[in-house]
Amino acid sequence: MTSNALTLLKARYLQKDSRGHVIESPRAMFLRAARAIAHMDSLYDSDSDVDRISDEFYQLMTFRDFLPSSPTLMNAGLENHQLSACYVMPVEGSTDQIIEACRMALLVQQSGGGTGFSLSNLASGTYRVGRDSRGGPGPVLVMRLLDAATEVVKHDGNRRGANMGILDVSHPDIIDFITSKDEGHFLQNFTISVALSDRFMQAVDKDEDFELVDPASKIVVDRVRARDVFDLIARMAWKSGDPGVVFIDEINRHNPTPRLGPMEATNPCGEQPLLPYESCALGSINLAQMVGNGLVDWERLRTVVHSAVHFLDNSIDANAYPSKKIEEVTKSNRKIGLGIMGWADSLIQMGIPYDSEEAIAIARKVAKFIRDEAIAASIKLARKRGSFPNFVGSSWHSEGFECIRNATLTTIAPTGSISIIAGCSSGIEPLFAISFARRALNGEVLTEVNPLFVRVAKQRSFYSKHLMMTLASEGSLQRLDEVPEDVKKVFATAHDISPEWHVRMLAAFQTYCDNAVSKTVNIPRSSRVCDVKRIFILAHRLRCKGVTVYRHGSRESQVLMSCVELGRKEATE
Repeated sequence: MTSNALTLLKARYLQKDSRGHVIESPRAMFLRAARAIAHMDSLYDSDSDVDRISDEFYQLMTFRDFLPSSPTLMNAGLENHQLSACYVMPVEGSTDQIIEACRMALLVQQSGGGTGFSLSNLASGTYRVGRDSRGGPGPVLVMRLLDAATEVVKHDGNRRGANMGILDVSHPDIIDFITSKDEGHFLQNFTISVALSDRFMQAVDKDEDFELVDPASKIVVDRVRARDVFDLIARMAWKSGDPGVVFIDEINRHNPTPRLGPMEATNPCGEQPLLPYESCALGSINLAQMVGNGLVDWERLRTVVHSAVHFLDNSIDANAYPSKKIEEVTKSNRKIGLGIMGWADSLIQMGIPYDSEEAIAIARKVAKFIRDEAIAASIKLARKRGSFPNFVGSSWHSEGFECIRNATLTTIAPTGSISIIAGCSSGIEPLFAISFARRALNGEVLTEVNPLFVRVAKQRSFYSKHLMMTLASEGSLQRLDEVPEDVKKVFATAHDISPEWHVRMLAAFQTYCDNAVSKTVNIPRSSRVCDVKRIFILAHRLRCKGVTVYRHGSRESQVLMSCVELGRKEATE
């Protein structure tokens, strides 16, 4: 493991005694998790070889071929064995219902999960409908209450409380919501996204007015110019990265259980749409490990997919849920989200530039292969264990499947922490920089240099200490004369790549992803608001389920930055 991986594990994952001393090794952590997850096989077959399965899961993780989400690594096999990172909680209008939402958020976050909320059913805090209507606190005030509740659990140190607030663009309070983080010091524990409908996007395209509708009475309370709202979303996203957008109709076109109701919210990073009270088990395959001699090792990838699906389905049964309601809803659909990390590293190993047609083509091929094999693995499990309880009436049933174990199979998460443990690039993102600094949760700074670049530089004899020092400030290779042009193309970083290629890569993976794809389109500080609008429009046209834009340096504090930027920031602090 890298030194950064060990630092992170010691800070957040490995068990400690009462004095805060680490008493667990990484090997012991993986073994603990493997045994706890493998033991679930005995629920379905008393003669199952749990030791063999445990060894299979242990090797899956220690070879860094696959890692589950952080709560599983932290909690599996312990007294607090809450294993899911993703939850969605309903928020309704009465005081009792709002208090209950706060209580559920505290329970989820205390055990390491993140919560998403649809605020679209809350009464407006601005408009009054009818003579006797008293209105309600409104979505923004409720978010502030939930945000304050999250502060209660932030002192644990293992995982900061995280929330996603989503509001439909037709809600009367949409303007207040879009600008709710503009003052900076509010809603620090919230990511916010606007749910954009196809009808709204058509109104933007045709420059038409758009109706704002009271969620309770369905009465139209106002009409606004759609382009004005869209411009405001883009301007706020340009200013601070919030809000993102989710394309809610596209999400529900792929709802596997439509008779249970629409999906209105996602987990905090936006990749996992869920029903109210639902959670999902996530994990990611390290694609950097699936490349040999410059080609994808399809057989190895197939084996890992099947083992990972088995692992994630078992983790649903191993989980200690924060409430009986969450357990009931989760087990009725048994959603899993198998994703990937190390995509940029795998392209580099294949010699394929991220911003190329070849990269888009191989992305589609990899995504389809993983989903097809995940379906095969889920069907195999269903033949032994049964389909998920809501299978009849689901989209799988209507499409002619005889059985399947899980309502969804694939999700692409950002993999911020587990990609550090695996020593690979995160999610499907390009390299942020060849050399950069990362601020960890505990405030510690982790400096990273891409090992593949170091290897290539040494093999091709242009490595030097001066080059590496220059990269600490540059991050990118594009202005360095000593680096060959073909190396510059393959090692292009996030800001070297045009926004169009970011969105096209997102769309390529979304085509074969059951849930959604977490992808941040990183743009330079010099970018304009019109650039953000173009990104949103392209993402909708390419049938993405959502997208986030981040303009470099637009927030006072950001996780990734060049070493020189970090030095300047620390000097001012």
